[in-house]
Amino acid sequence: MIKNRRAFITGLKSFSLSVNEKKFLKKYKPWGVIIFSRNIKSFNQLKKLTTDVKKIFNDPKYPILIDEEGGRVNRLKKLFDTSIFTGSFFGSIYKKDIKKFYPYYKIYSKQISYILKSVGINVNTVPVLDVRRLNSNDIIGDRSFSSNPKVVSKIGDFCIDQFTKNQIGTIIKHIPGHGLAKVDSHKKTPIVTEKISLLNKKDFYPFKNKKSLFAMTAHIIYQKIDNSYAATHSKKVIDLIRNKIKFKNLIITDDISMKGLKFSIENNTIKAFSAGCNLVLHCNGRFKEMMIVAKNSPKVNKFIITKTLKFYKILN
Repeated sequence: MIKNRRAFITGLKSFSLSVNEKKFLKKYKPWGVIIFSRNIKSFNQLKKLTTDVKKIFNDPKYPILIDEEGGRVNRLKKLFDTSIFTGSFFGSIYKKDIKKFYPYYKIYSKQISYILKSVGINVNTVPVLDVRRLNSNDIIGDRSFSSNPKVVSKIGDFCIDQFTKNQIGTIIKHIPGHGLAKVDSHKKTPIVTEKISLLNKKDFYPFKNKKSLFAMTAHIIYQKIDNSYAATHSKKVIDLIRNKIKFKNLIITDDISMKGLKFSIENNTIKAFSAGCNLVLHCNGRFKEMMIVAKNSPKVNKFIITKTLKFYKILN
């Protein structure tokens, strides 16, 4: 294990590590790095980038994440096209012919996992467990498996199981549920006014009893739980995630630079840790912001170290 690593995940600016990024990684030792389309030019280039990151830490299992859902969220599109494989594509197969769904999804997840491992990536931010809702913002839309929370839950379980068997860590998102958002949390803070009893039956339901080692928060205000702070900054919502939804593993924020969080990068970082998030995610690769997040992120505690060791075992 890397000594003195800090509890944040950082993005990178381009196709290779800059001199400043190398110094930054060595000095601040982020828990992980996340890859986006801007970091991908070719198979060999991406493999070299992830290898260079791992060499800095002398750790072949160092966590390198990607947001590869398929459909609209296809970060690997320069290497291959998964745009038809939306959540709703698989949800539709599940609904029409459940016996057909399982081998289809098994093959899909195996191939995605193989490619990710081949380029040095070991965590994928799937499954999306948000329940699709009518009249909600399309930021989720066809990324969701279904409008039926039980279907979302069952497909989510299979997704986690298959990626784990293929040695890829999973991140369930966006906990405790993004489906009712009327605005895009990349741009504004959605406010959900639904009663807790109804949220519990529908939006929160798919996140319960999940075996994923990681969960990503929603930048959403759930007014009946906390009318001041989005879930990422709300101790009340994080407590609900821990005690009602009963997720006991690592909670990662959604991107801390999104406009759904209304404070500065510094305060967004501090407030996330104060609320009970374990790891802060910063995606855009802007160096000044990366420095602020790093300086305000604590060194990882025993809980994160223990969970990281469990993750490393998945990679064996």
